[in-house]
Amino acid sequence: MANSVSPSATSYPCGSTERTKLTHHPLRPFGRVVEAAGGGARIEDVPVPMLVRWTEESRVLVLRGFDLLGRQAFADYCRGWGEILKWEPGEVVDLVVQDDPKNYLFASGDVPFHWDGAFVEANPRYFFFQCLDATPGAGGQTVFSDTTRAYRDADQETRDRWSRVSITYSTDKVVHYGGEVTERLVAQHPATGLPVLRFAEPLAPEKYKNPVFAQVHGVDESEVDGFLGSLSELVHRPEYCYDHDWRAGDIVIADNFSLIHGRNAFTGPTKRHLQRVEVI
Repeated sequence: MANSVSPSATSYPCGSTERTKLTHHPLRPFGRVVEAAGGGARIEDVPVPMLVRWTEESRVLVLRGFDLLGRQAFADYCRGWGEILKWEPGEVVDLVVQDDPKNYLFASGDVPFHWDGAFVEANPRYFFFQCLDATPGAGGQTVFSDTTRAYRDADQETRDRWSRVSITYSTDKVVHYGGEVTERLVAQHPATGLPVLRFAEPLAPEKYKNPVFAQVHGVDESEVDGFLGSLSELVHRPEYCYDHDWRAGDIVIADNFSLIHGRNAFTGPTKRHLQRVEVI
């Protein structure tokens, strides 16, 4: 599908007199890269309402040519967007591959689709990443799936079936999240009002550490496996997915309501280091 964003340029004040040129590049099938000419730009100098609008339009906003922020400065900046979701590790969560992880998020394998905040009281509206380091050609792309498009393209019979479904997810708390939660499959985006799918893929315990289990309500028991399989197949279709191949220095802002996300497996040794902050 074509992205609605065409290559273009904008500028914003930098310091007291200079202006920095920003070039916009559409991603496929959705998302955009905004690149600051010459590097060394500051995200703090771009008006937040402008970045909010770009994120809502594009689902995934990739900023390049901007200086990364220190750990506390990163949290403080995100606080300007709203209340920060505080995890046990703190406001900023470091995402790195561990030698002996307790949870699949920190392993080198793939991460199935999910949305952030499923096991907490408040679902994040946005999530922010900054990439401190990356290993080119080592896999580990973050994959975003746009559920608003998947819902839009479904026929009315499928939509009606989805509207009757809720799913109970459960997982043991061995890292910074866990417990049990029941969610309607179809929800409404808090800003756009568009229907979204709140779907997390169940994880087989023989493959994933700290697996997630799914109990489906509103579907005959004999049809549950096929129903979950069809949802997984749908959200993995290329027309709904953008794979982000990380570069050191990337800052990414993503819409946690429109999207579900996961990660491709790493294909070799990696030193990738992401920092993540989530805004309610």
